[in-house]
Amino acid sequence: MQRHFDQELAELKSQILRMGALVESQIEGSIKALVDRDVDLASRIIERDTLVNSLDVDIDENCMRLLALQAPAARDLRFVTTAMKISTELERMSDLAENICERVIELNEEPQLKPYIDIPRMANWTMQMVRESLDAFVRSDSAQARKVCADDDFVDNLTHQLFRELLSFMIENPGTITRAIRLTFIGKYLERIADHATNVAELVVYMVEGKIVRHTTPPVLSDNET
Repeated sequence: MQRHFDQELAELKSQILRMGALVESQIEGSIKALVDRDVDLASRIIERDTLVNSLDVDIDENCMRLLALQAPAARDLRFVTTAMKISTELERMSDLAENICERVIELNEEPQLKPYIDIPRMANWTMQMVRESLDAFVRSDSAQARKVCADDDFVDNLTHQLFRELLSFMIENPGTITRAIRLTFIGKYLERIADHATNVAELVVYMVEGKIVRHTTPPVLSDNET
C-alpha cells in the first residue's frame, strides 16, 4: 500500500516538472518573440497557454484524489498540498508569459523603441529563479529555496532601473509614450513571474521544514550584529 502511494507521489512530482518545463519554455519564448519581433511565435505561445491550464487542472484533481483516498499525514501531506499550490503559481506564470506576448504583438506595430538589453537580462534572471525553485522542490532543498527568495531583490532592482530608463524616453519624446508603457508592462510581468517563483520557493521551505515563511520580514540586524 505504501509503495503504491510512493509511486503516486513520484508521478505527482513528474507532473509538476512537466508543467514547470512548459512554463519555462513559455517565458523563454515570449522574450524571444520580443527580441526577434516574431508575431507568429508570440501567437503560438498565447495558444499554448491552454496546455498549461490543462496540466493545472490535472494536478489539482490528482492532489484532491490523493488527499481523499490516501489521507496523507505529516511530510506527505505537506508535499501534496505544496504541489497543488505550486501548480497554481506555475499557471499564473504562464498567464504572464501570455501577457508579454500580447504586448509584443502590439509593439511590433511600431518601430522598435530601443535595443532590448535590460529586459532579456531580467528574463534570464527570472527564469533562473523559476528553474531553481522547481529544482529545490524536486530535491527537497530548503537552502536553495531560501536563495531563490533572496534573489527576488535583484529582479526588483532591475525593474526599477528599467522603469527609470523608459521614463526618460517618455519625458524627452512624448511620441515614445505608448511603446515605453508597453515595455514597462513587460518589465512588470517579469517582476511578477519572479514573485511567483519566490512563492514556490517559500512553499518548498514549508514542505521541507514545516515553517511558514510567507508574509514574514527578515529581522533587521542591530549595529552590534553588522
